[in-house]
Amino acid sequence: MAQLVADYVLARLREWGVDTVFSYAGDGINGLLAAWERADDQPRFVQARHEELAAFEAVGYAKFSGRLGVCAATSGPGAIHLLNGLYDAKLDHVPVVAIIGQQGRSSLGGAYQQEIDLMSLYKDVAGDYVQMVTVPEQLPNVLDRAIRTAEARRTVTAVIIPGDVQELEYTPPKHEFKMVPSSLGSPRTVSVPPREDLERAAEVLNAGRKVAIMVGQGAHDAAEEVTGVADKLGAGVAKALLGKDVLSDELSYVTGSAGLLGTRPSYELMRDCDTLLMIGSSFPYSQFLPEFGDARAVQIDIDPTLIGMRYPFDVNLLGDAKDTLRELLPMLRYNEDRGWRETVEKNVRDWWEVMDRRAEVEADPINPEKVFADLSPLLPDNAIITADSGSAANWYARHLKMRGNMRGSLSGTLATMGPGVPYATGAKFAHPDRPVFALVGDGAMQMNGINELITIAAHWREWSDPRIVVAVLNNRDLNQVTWELRAMGGAPQFLPSQQLPDFGYAEFAELTGLRGIRVDDPGRTRSAWEQALSSDRPCVLEFVTDPSVPPIPPHADLEQMNNVAASLVKGDPAAWSVVREGVKSKVQEFLPSRDDRS
Repeated sequence: MAQLVADYVLARLREWGVDTVFSYAGDGINGLLAAWERADDQPRFVQARHEELAAFEAVGYAKFSGRLGVCAATSGPGAIHLLNGLYDAKLDHVPVVAIIGQQGRSSLGGAYQQEIDLMSLYKDVAGDYVQMVTVPEQLPNVLDRAIRTAEARRTVTAVIIPGDVQELEYTPPKHEFKMVPSSLGSPRTVSVPPREDLERAAEVLNAGRKVAIMVGQGAHDAAEEVTGVADKLGAGVAKALLGKDVLSDELSYVTGSAGLLGTRPSYELMRDCDTLLMIGSSFPYSQFLPEFGDARAVQIDIDPTLIGMRYPFDVNLLGDAKDTLRELLPMLRYNEDRGWRETVEKNVRDWWEVMDRRAEVEADPINPEKVFADLSPLLPDNAIITADSGSAANWYARHLKMRGNMRGSLSGTLATMGPGVPYATGAKFAHPDRPVFALVGDGAMQMNGINELITIAAHWREWSDPRIVVAVLNNRDLNQVTWELRAMGGAPQFLPSQQLPDFGYAEFAELTGLRGIRVDDPGRTRSAWEQALSSDRPCVLEFVTDPSVPPIPPHADLEQMNNVAASLVKGDPAAWSVVREGVKSKVQEFLPSRDDRS
């Protein structure tokens, strides 16, 4: 049988090293589905429950493997459903290629069923490269360029293939006019700034007495170099949320996450420093960076479009974080004065004491902070952790200590609900030998996490380590939005929008053949984690938590406190429990630390 266009697509993906494609079937990709059958399911077709979940799975796969993520969908509604997950990839700078079906060429422009102008629809999310294949000879260049662009620019690209084109006999481009040949490969280039720029950066950093470093996901491969710079300069290191797994939290000078979901020592580090070095991060919240004019600053980033943003930097270094820091390190002088470093380390010790105390504050029935605090020391050193948007992201950011070669991520920039569990599925296909933890709220679980359990149930027996632990905070409230209403708008909780129906998450897990454990006793949180870790299959832990425990920002300002008070006066249904839990949580910050008592 002659090789068809659809056969060539799968063969070319295999040549690029793609081993998994996340998708959902539809007649717009029937040609590809038939080719998959002929190709003996190579690359592997993973059936999601919804195209949005397929896109999230591809993002999770790419984030945790460091490789290209690929998803596929049918024309019309399938292509539309992919968009949220693809925007998540685009905004978090994750390489993902979407392969999309389209109605036959002869029907285009005829208001045909499921006909969507996909080139226009995808012009933003795949703005760096989106193309429709109309003849077989066009295919190698389009597919190769989509893959190469996604990898080189860490973004989303899209290849649209009409259904009739998929079933044409494949013919390669000829050595002729208006034919475009192609080739494989995305070679890495060493990217470092000019020496004079490095010398200017070194001058700024060497002059600093109180240096703060902020790392993002772009510094992930540069942990050793970041540590070297921090040790030379006596600096403290804060982490943007997407950079949470860059450095171990066991390092005494690592202050944890920064920003609204961040830690108090990270806030203090930025508030009090005189010099800032930002590495591989486009951290957007300038109010959590030093006051303008209070600190000199240097930025390192590989993306020229992100250079010079967020802060008035004195020196902008365009280059790969690891390569650039290697060149910069010999130019830095050792800072003999360790007073600043000692202050940072004390702030970090005090913070972890506060977090330990806050986790033990009584709640009705379970304090969500205790759920995360009990998990942290139990995490295996090779764990992969995903979190969803919502209050779960607060506790992920503040309570979990990264160490070993742990990996962790969430929807950092789009901050969409719903990726926590499908990220975990994608991570498991990338690393079937590592335990994976998905930490989600009940809102995200009801949105799509429940359906993702069906996919997990279909595949867990294939993984050498079958453990996926999905922890659901069942507080029957869209909790993050509730607190935003209180703190930012001074509005009381609006029950029709915020109250969630109760659901048996653990019971549903059991129905799918997974393990389910419901926990409503704070004395059982640690043992529940231990049960899940020793389980022979994926496990859903349903923790019944108190929605009135406040996700207090690292520096709650007077306006926010006044807004919360105003919302309570206006008749917030949870007023008394909010006051009770808020006071109990906040007072933990003012108790003396061990250092002060000794």
